[in-house]
Amino acid sequence: MGQRKSGHVTLLDIASASGFSVSTVSIVLSEAPLSLNVAATTRAHIRTIAQQLGYHPDAYARSLRRRSTQTIGILAFDLSDPFCIPIMRGIQEGVNAAGYLPLLMDAQTQRKLFDSYLHMILERRAEGVIVIASWVFEETNLLGDIRKNNVPILIVGRDLVARGISSILVDNEAGGALATRHLAELGHRNIAVIRGPQEMCDSEPRWTGIRKVAAQCGMHLDERLVLELPGLAGPASGFEGGVRFAKQMLATGCHFTAVLAFDDLTALGVVRGLAESGLRVPEDCSVMGFDDVLPAEVATPAMTTIRQPLREMGLEAAERVLQAIRSVPGKAEKARLHKTNPELVVRMSTAPPSRTIATKKPKRRART
Repeated sequence: MGQRKSGHVTLLDIASASGFSVSTVSIVLSEAPLSLNVAATTRAHIRTIAQQLGYHPDAYARSLRRRSTQTIGILAFDLSDPFCIPIMRGIQEGVNAAGYLPLLMDAQTQRKLFDSYLHMILERRAEGVIVIASWVFEETNLLGDIRKNNVPILIVGRDLVARGISSILVDNEAGGALATRHLAELGHRNIAVIRGPQEMCDSEPRWTGIRKVAAQCGMHLDERLVLELPGLAGPASGFEGGVRFAKQMLATGCHFTAVLAFDDLTALGVVRGLAESGLRVPEDCSVMGFDDVLPAEVATPAMTTIRQPLREMGLEAAERVLQAIRSVPGKAEKARLHKTNPELVVRMSTAPPSRTIATKKPKRRART
């Protein structure tokens, strides 16, 4: 056989090797209705030759005939964020089950790269787009361009319904309430809170849920112990903020027996900061996170947290985009917000408050 221009095995290659016409080979390998008119021995021979040569159907050519690429773009703003990984896997699971190719891209928190990938998704005629927003996500006008091209788009982790984009996120107010009620039921009445960055849509609803339950349970929220993370450059800076804020809380001299952090990595930073100050978790101070990412489960102590059903959110995103693709052409669906229910996951980092307060100071050396 002569050298092919392309490295891929073609129908012509199989026709040459089998001794049958390209049209016959095509009919057999596509399993078209006309293939029933081809002798069984011929069909078996053609399929054997195709297998021996390593033939795979040309999805690109097939997409041109069907005017369908069977591709869904998945664009993560920051795939290094543990929040994104389970969502991405859920999306892939849902997309693969429907016979679509997931085209995964990681913008690495870079706005220019994010915009460039959106352009590429449009140019490659993806039939749907799912964006996984991290907490440093910035909105972009290109999201509107995708809608103008009648490409179904959905965003996970942000509420952009006001901009006409369907969204999926956890019920943050319910999550904040669930976390605060857990601490209250353990007996905590003086807690410190680390809020999320002001620009994040998750921050205010969680804070609302915290305040509501705190008022109901008679918990004291000292404003000196309510701190707010700045706009962050990446997930690791949440951990660093937790370390810093833990020491800042202790420096106030205010009494607290528990810390409720904005997310798991910030909570893990709080544990580190308390440990460096000579305090144990949960013996001296309880610490609680939010999200239930993998580090929370494998940390020592394992982190009590509010679980976001991240994989399920990814599956839901895939299903909704696929439904939009299958809907009546030209009929744009109204943007909708879907809120998932949070779940309390109790582990080792929370316990009833002890007599030892979280503001204890290092022992002084006795004079000799």
